[in-house]
Amino acid sequence: MSAPEVEGVVSSAEVQATVDAIAEWQLPSGMVPWFPGGHADPWNHVEAAMALALGDRIAEAERAYDWLVGMQRPDGSWHQYYLADRVEQDKLDANVIAYVATGVWHHWLLTKDTGFLEVMWPVVDRAVSFVLDLQTERGEVLWARHADGTPWSFALLTGSSSICHSLRCAVAVAHQVGSERPAWDEAVARLAHVIRSEPDAFAPKHRWAMDWYYPVLTGVVTGAAGRERLAARRAAFVMEGRGVRCVSDRPWVTVAETCECALAHLSLGDRATAERLFTWAQQEREPDGRYWTGTVYPEGVHFPGGEQSTYTAASVVLAADALAGTSPASALFVDHETLLAPLTDPVELSD
Repeated sequence: MSAPEVEGVVSSAEVQATVDAIAEWQLPSGMVPWFPGGHADPWNHVEAAMALALGDRIAEAERAYDWLVGMQRPDGSWHQYYLADRVEQDKLDANVIAYVATGVWHHWLLTKDTGFLEVMWPVVDRAVSFVLDLQTERGEVLWARHADGTPWSFALLTGSSSICHSLRCAVAVAHQVGSERPAWDEAVARLAHVIRSEPDAFAPKHRWAMDWYYPVLTGVVTGAAGRERLAARRAAFVMEGRGVRCVSDRPWVTVAETCECALAHLSLGDRATAERLFTWAQQEREPDGRYWTGTVYPEGVHFPGGEQSTYTAASVVLAADALAGTSPASALFVDHETLLAPLTDPVELSD
């Protein structure tokens, strides 16, 4: 499988160089740190594994999943941040934990490796059980637990939106291995409902771009409602000719947010905007295929200082695949009804 190509923007060889750069920084344990000597978190680690697989680095991707298998706690969780030899931050973040399901489903779509799916199914099952223990009666998922098990008191819109997509991937995995989980369908429906209809269920994070586009990116807010949502705060977050600010009140453009926002637009059928955002992101590319995490404009200073991150590179690879339609998994973040079961209204489930 060759790496994706976005004609006139990045070639397959250039995307492959980005994949190879991620692989270069993977540790022998399988862990993919943000950068050499830095930490890893399971969410961005999975993002990197998906990018590795898209560049035909299947062995490296599966080593990344093997690392997750080895690090999973008995309760199904992972800690927030790991260094090469120890836990750095012991919080148990629900969104970080849920994302393994997205990676596993993506990998199966690419490889159709039933053995891989069977090995990873218990890992996904335990992770989802941990996450759903944090779902409230109303439907949102609390952000995290402290390492001692004490839950945090609030939910985040970005995290719950990402969890909704991950849970739909988990449902797909369960169905594929013949282990139906009807309670998961109900949990997904309740979560999607609260995201769409009860914004006060989430801690206010209006400065952050991810709270703006993630409900669209994850297939919860679609169609006209999705278009209205992206249009409403475009001026606050999009720096024309540069990309997406990570926060609305600072001139900090980040490649990962820019590529994710491109996926959100692509999911609504707005390919022109998606291609434009993706093209802008290429300004942060270096000849070796790596990408700067962020840049401050108009100064052009990179932030955090000197950082080129694996998760940023991975976001570029995933966006390239979605735009190119190259792989069997290319629609996973942009055509949510094709590769995942449709979202169901919770009222329909209770009838």
